[in-house]
Amino acid sequence: MRNKYITGIDEAGRGPIAGPVAVGVVIMKLTTYNQRQIIFRGIRDSKQLTEKKREWWFGKIKKLKKEKILDFRVSLVSEKTIDEKGIVFAIRKGIYSSLLSLKVGKDAQILLDGSLKAPARYKYQKTIIRGDEKKPVISAASIMAKVVRDRHMKKIAEKHPDYAFEKHKGYGTKEHYRRIKKHGLSKIHRRSFLGRK
Repeated sequence: MRNKYITGIDEAGRGPIAGPVAVGVVIMKLTTYNQRQIIFRGIRDSKQLTEKKREWWFGKIKKLKKEKILDFRVSLVSEKTIDEKGIVFAIRKGIYSSLLSLKVGKDAQILLDGSLKAPARYKYQKTIIRGDEKKPVISAASIMAKVVRDRHMKKIAEKHPDYAFEKHKGYGTKEHYRRIKKHGLSKIHRRSFLGRK
């Protein structure tokens, strides 16, 4: 059956100067999505939510997965891949990896945020500008990607305490640049974003 499932895709971490990029994919039956959009009532793009609220939604979406109402995957693509192949390649790799892991059929309806695109084999895909604000299934993917990446950066901070990754999550804040100036680049910095030092 065509368009039996709806899938939302978004990324987190395109702009940071350190750490991986994360791609979130959320999939559910289209009938369930249409009949039960109440489950996403109040959801927002991850950037519009506080960390506490993102964590709350993360827990709810994990619970919905346990109840078999939906499924999701988040793929982290390393800073090494970003440096070697570029951020666009890294995000495409994350999209493909997550879709493959979820066994998303080529006839699924796929909604993507911003400028994202799924592989051409997915015929029913639509890229939506500010989709993470307009489509709850994309908002959900945005939240999953953001929370997984933030947690990953907090773990990295334990191995690289000189850079305060737990605070800025790899983004190019004044504090982050100050620490780079003092300590040099770590293994997880994106050299292609900073110049190869």
